[in-house]
Amino acid sequence: MSFNNFIQNLLNGISIGSLYALIAVGYTMVYGILKLINFAHGDVFMMAVYFCFYAVTLFTVPWWLSVIIAVAGAALLGFLIDRVAYKPIRNAPRISALITAIGVSFFLESLAVVLFSGVAKSFRKVFPSFLGEMIIIGGEEQVKYGQNVIVGGTRIPVITIITIITTAAVLLILWRIVYHTKQGMAMRAVSMDIPTTSLMGVNVNNIIGMTFALGSALAGIGGILWAIRYPQLWPYMGFLPGIKAFIAAILGGIGSIFGAVVGGLILGVLEIMIVGFFPSLAGYKDAFAFLILIVVLSVKPSGLMGQKEIKKV
Repeated sequence: MSFNNFIQNLLNGISIGSLYALIAVGYTMVYGILKLINFAHGDVFMMAVYFCFYAVTLFTVPWWLSVIIAVAGAALLGFLIDRVAYKPIRNAPRISALITAIGVSFFLESLAVVLFSGVAKSFRKVFPSFLGEMIIIGGEEQVKYGQNVIVGGTRIPVITIITIITTAAVLLILWRIVYHTKQGMAMRAVSMDIPTTSLMGVNVNNIIGMTFALGSALAGIGGILWAIRYPQLWPYMGFLPGIKAFIAAILGGIGSIFGAVVGGLILGVLEIMIVGFFPSLAGYKDAFAFLILIVVLSVKPSGLMGQKEIKKV
């Protein structure tokens, strides 16, 4: 592999890893508070893309406004999922919450089939300036973008740069919210001790709803960037990215926001580099993510940045 190809693959891996990180943060924020894996998170990712698509194609909304609508719609959907599905079973056994999460995921996928049909749609109409024809790279179907930046002989798609910059900006805003606002302080307090935080006058249900909304908004942003990169919409498009983001959260340390970001970047870079160095293994690219999950759970279940749970006596 030449140096230019290495840089291209590295940036591509960081770009995809950034998308995994955006989705993984939503997983880890909810788990940090409720100790719940929200398996419907990947389907919120999918719904946001449909919101953006129909805002442009059906209501002729400008693309920038459609993005705002999609992210706001994803945040509202996440909030409603908490209120309708999870709030009534706050004090139920943890297995009940897990079954509910799986049920919500199936419900959203089936709802999307009914509302939007199971026929795949093209996202090219939404951002035509970024999208071009499909080509085969390393045995994988990808998009050849119309706009590229050439730096020292390295051709970098504009969407790769936009993805990295957008992810960095969004995560910086999230960091400010979590560590420099009263709401963020309340979120961190709730994640440590819900009963005590409630006794101090904090409306725990509102904080949990805000957490779902924030995580879902991040998934919405990640979904739109993903659809620009892979412009095909269908009701089950959020399943695999959602699973990989979950693996990234486990790798980084479920419950740690910084760990989710690190895990997403590591997973994205490894995924692309394996294909870059061993093109014949491109068809097994997704399997490596599950192999990483097995290794992490076997060797260090708490993840790279996670802390071991202290058992109360």
